[in-house]
Amino acid sequence: MEEEFHELTDRVRAELRSPQDLVAYERLLGLARKNTPAAREELARVLVVVERPLWAREIAAFVLGCAGDKRAFETLVLLLNYRDPVRCATAAHALGRLGDPRTARAAAALATNPLRTAYALHPVRLLAELRAPQSVPALVATLERLLTPHNPYWRVALACVEGLGALGDRRAVPTLAAAAGHPRLAAAAAASLARLGVQEDAAPAGPGDAGGGDGRIHAPRRGDGEAVPGGPADGGPAADGRR
Repeated sequence: MEEEFHELTDRVRAELRSPQDLVAYERLLGLARKNTPAAREELARVLVVVERPLWAREIAAFVLGCAGDKRAFETLVLLLNYRDPVRCATAAHALGRLGDPRTARAAAALATNPLRTAYALHPVRLLAELRAPQSVPALVATLERLLTPHNPYWRVALACVEGLGALGDRRAVPTLAAAAGHPRLAAAAAASLARLGVQEDAAPAGPGDAGGGDGRIHAPRRGDGEAVPGGPADGGPAADGRR
């Protein structure tokens, strides 16, 4: 946890806006370093006190989550689908160590929600890490939905392809074979199929090989970022894009 914790605290320190914030920040760090039952009780209270800043709840939830304290679950799931990808990554790291059976169900719900596709990158990666019963069905469903012409969320699709290869479940073969027909996914799909013992030239043709449209996942029009149509409402959660 040390490296991730230092990255989190360095980032949060840059967000502080007042001397009072700095005092609260130093107190949270002291509680985190103590790692005692009493310290964890105080950190848990941070999660439920009204009007505590997000950075304070993030630190408390991260420390509790990495310690396996399930009281961190709700806050970490909120952060997993938040508007800032860095916060999403931090939450995913803690959720991967929390050991709560609800985590996979929550990640699957976020990954498969078509209204949150722009923010699904870290839920997808978390599902692959968890290797839960929900992982393969959720990744297959998400990837199938993204194998459409002109879909801008190719980074999410790529994470699905890589995750399915890592999971090694042959139920993913038809969808990975279809993904092999998309230029941005072809190399990763071939590698994932190889991990499953399937040769690329034996795989069925993907959407790009059929008539009536090129079937490709095109690069987004905003540089290397994902397109976020409309963007979420202020204060809502997010994961694979910024507001």
